[in-house]
Amino acid sequence: MRIAQIAPLYEAVPPKLYGGTERVVSYLTEALVDLGHDVTLFASGDSVTAATLEAAWPRALRLDPTVRDALAPHVVLMERVRRMAHEFDVLHFHLDYLPFPLFSTLDTPFVTTLHGRLDLPELQPVFDSFPQAPVISISDSQRQPLKQANWQNTIYHGLPENLLTPQRHRKPEYLAFLGRICPEKRVDSAIRIAALAGLPLKIAAKVDKVDREYFKTEIEPLLSEAHVEFVGEIDEAQKPEFLSGAKALLFPIDWSEPFGLVMIEAMACGTPVIAFNRGSVPEVIEPGVTGFIVEDVQSAVGALQNINSLSRETIRARFESRFTSHTMARNYVDTYTALIEAERRPVLRRVAAAG
Repeated sequence: MRIAQIAPLYEAVPPKLYGGTERVVSYLTEALVDLGHDVTLFASGDSVTAATLEAAWPRALRLDPTVRDALAPHVVLMERVRRMAHEFDVLHFHLDYLPFPLFSTLDTPFVTTLHGRLDLPELQPVFDSFPQAPVISISDSQRQPLKQANWQNTIYHGLPENLLTPQRHRKPEYLAFLGRICPEKRVDSAIRIAALAGLPLKIAAKVDKVDREYFKTEIEPLLSEAHVEFVGEIDEAQKPEFLSGAKALLFPIDWSEPFGLVMIEAMACGTPVIAFNRGSVPEVIEPGVTGFIVEDVQSAVGALQNINSLSRETIRARFESRFTSHTMARNYVDTYTALIEAERRPVLRRVAAAG
């Protein structure tokens, strides 16, 4: 199958450090190549892939302070894809609703994975305007605000099977928080949970520009507490040691997280997850098997008393059976095939009618 993967240009594919969407696009692209497909990746020029790279912009926008209008490079990207669309069996976008106006008029089948939050009121008229635009959710929970969208499938994210592995020489000694510091991720709740449980907390997290004021006023004062260690942003190579050394990953989110990649990163290392009951959490975490789903800080503290009852070997096995990138890629191929067949049927009907 000839497949185009179209990534955002904000980060390289894969990102140098933090970057959820571009990281998943990388995992998917490489898995599709592994499965024998002919894949072209439209991304920034500093991306690294086994697929054919179409560099739509010289480097990731995050690393290019000269770019002040981030939409302009994406318009260039869209036009490049449009000109090459006839070369592919299917176009797979990771650009939210941006492809809808242009690619709904072309013959090449396309689909968009929606990676972000969908509960913004301004999205309603967009999806009302393009009711036929095919989209994929990354959890069933993510669909709730946009039930009218043309949902094709729910496909959970996956990681390369051996990207993150348990480091069995590490004795679990602390609690971990991994990801991004922002109001909805509630690192302050993680700090409270660790304090009440009498355990040290290590925070490996990125602070985006938009969250720097929040970090400075709300979070930075808490980092001086004796049980807290702020590690900062870490890369893929550092995650296995960081997660394997944790008794549990804390995921005390305060919003409907569409997926939560850090949960399966922890599972890949055999590390249990204690997560608040929001968004995709009940679809990812199996209570009493891969972690515990809790309602608040106090119940998280209570769950920690049972954390040693979970088998880290079982957690790793559940990751392997549910959340590898090859599983993700096969699910996408099934969806591509259905889209191609749906596109082909009206054409065959027109040919038959003409005959």
